[in-house]
Amino acid sequence: MSLRELSAKLKGASAAFLSDIELGRRYPSEKTLAQLADVLGTTLEDLQQYDTRPPVEAMRRRAAEDPAVGMAFRKIAEMPSKDLLEIAKKIREEEKGKGK
Repeated sequence: MSLRELSAKLKGASAAFLSDIELGRRYPSEKTLAQLADVLGTTLEDLQQYDTRPPVEAMRRRAAEDPAVGMAFRKIAEMPSKDLLEIAKKIREEEKGKGK
């Protein structure tokens, strides 16, 4: 499927934007990523596994706001990725159940 064909199936995503995503220059919102997953016949969680952006800036900002968050991030960083993904999946399912 070409980027033009894919963009035609997505609402508000141009072929240029999809190219930027593919090349790692831009990152889609969770809503756009969910639409991509639907069109591509996969799951949001599957696509999220390929997000290689380091969350450093967001973590730094949160830790500066609250030092306890910094400690929490350090503890989380020591957890096995399998456990982290399972926790994230449970949170996402709870949010869906609440209509978020």
